[in-house]
Amino acid sequence: MTERTFSIIKPDATKRNLTGKINTVIEDAGLRIVAQKRIRMSDAQAKTFYEVHAERPFYGELVEFMTSGPVVVQVLEGEGAVAKYREVMGATNPAQAADGTIRKLYANNVGENSVHGSDSQDNARLEIAQFFTDDEIVG
Repeated sequence: MTERTFSIIKPDATKRNLTGKINTVIEDAGLRIVAQKRIRMSDAQAKTFYEVHAERPFYGELVEFMTSGPVVVQVLEGEGAVAKYREVMGATNPAQAADGTIRKLYANNVGENSVHGSDSQDNARLEIAQFFTDDEIVG
């Protein structure tokens, strides 16, 4: 079933000019980028986006990191897009990520792991709605 998922290319990756390389991995995996924009995430956006982690010790650092530079937010579309993109991203810890995954190829470490992807269809819908209007998504 064709579905959509949400992706963020994080500040560590945009700083190293990896957007195009990461997009190539995404597209080579059979996912289509149907919306994409480079933004500077505000403190409020980052806090809202990661509020699920608000009680965790790394929350402040995460918000600070995600607002430290530009990010690229994306809507990806394809067969089983949520699961497919999670596979393409690789494990959160790049040392444990499979060869050829985005995190194995480009992540610096667990914190600077280059990309975020939705973990469920429900979260994908919520995350997409935080950053895109329906008019911005061109399927």
